[in-house]
Amino acid sequence: MVGGQGQGSGVRPKTQARVRTRANRPLDGLGSIKLKIGLLVTAAVLATAGMTWVGLQNQLGPSRTWPLAVAAGLIVTQVLAHGMTRPLRQMTEAAQAMAKGEYSVRVDATSSDEVGELARAFNTMAEDLAQADQLRREMIANVSHELRTPVAALQAELENMVDGVTTPDPGTLELLLAQTRRLSRLVTDILDLSRLEADVVQLDLEEIRLDTFLTEAVAAARLVASGQGRALLFVTEVKPRDLTMTVDVERLHQVAANLLSNAIGFSPQDGVITLRAGVSGRWIQIDVVDQGPGIAPAERQHVFERFARGKPAGPGRATGGSGLGLAIARWAVHLHAGTIDVVDSADGCVVRVRLPKAGPLRAR
Repeated sequence: MVGGQGQGSGVRPKTQARVRTRANRPLDGLGSIKLKIGLLVTAAVLATAGMTWVGLQNQLGPSRTWPLAVAAGLIVTQVLAHGMTRPLRQMTEAAQAMAKGEYSVRVDATSSDEVGELARAFNTMAEDLAQADQLRREMIANVSHELRTPVAALQAELENMVDGVTTPDPGTLELLLAQTRRLSRLVTDILDLSRLEADVVQLDLEEIRLDTFLTEAVAAARLVASGQGRALLFVTEVKPRDLTMTVDVERLHQVAANLLSNAIGFSPQDGVITLRAGVSGRWIQIDVVDQGPGIAPAERQHVFERFARGKPAGPGRATGGSGLGLAIARWAVHLHAGTIDVVDSADGCVVRVRLPKAGPLRAR
């Protein structure tokens, strides 16, 4: 969380400063701004009337009594009203600082009235903006890194061809094609992410046999593993064998491809990746199981966030991916009114997808 000392008088990083400020605000404990104003007016009127009575009793005369009465009313008003509007001034200063990109500013939120609630809401908003700004910075850094690697490889190979260092033989062209495909996948992921933000994707639903779909997904995953030099065994288990479901095939392919790619990246050499599918109540449940180190419990929700890379529960092989795959998988699952989670298992890492048996439209 971004925090600490910032610019402007609205910053209050030390707890002692907050406690001392509250001690000088006698009306902070009241829960209504209307009640505060009522007490303020009543106290000012009583102070003015009391000083007037004292002046008249001591025969000070109007020329001295009225100035003293007005001064007494102003003093009481100043003492009681101290700090009532200070959070509003701080919010103005903090908003000006945040407009310049400084998100660490916070305001005092010691009162119990509507102004205090507004100050606390402002602090929450500032924390959210700080997180969003950090995510934006990480997104730019991650996308830049992911784009730079294949572009640099393509540029190097093409320069070698132009300079005559290498010839465009089938092996070199295959390497260039692989880098081009990597760029294409990344661009596709970013476009899908923009559709996620805009929420403009509609489902093209059709009924499919799940065993056929998973067999095709595994065939594509074998090619990915082979391209990485990984000797992995893929096992598919569907019960009942003729299980069907209504889905958007393209979106479900995104889910399967990303989950299998993640499993390949963390599986040990000669490991086994298992796809299990079956019916669980009103859900069709699909488990992708690998023999990798698993995902640490604290990271299991974060791995589905954009540009996040989960930390293994133990020593394992990192995927080095863009951090978009699992976020897109979650998005596609949610489009189908389903859920996706990392679950505890003695088998290794298990990512569980649950889709409504009745179909996404009926589930909604």
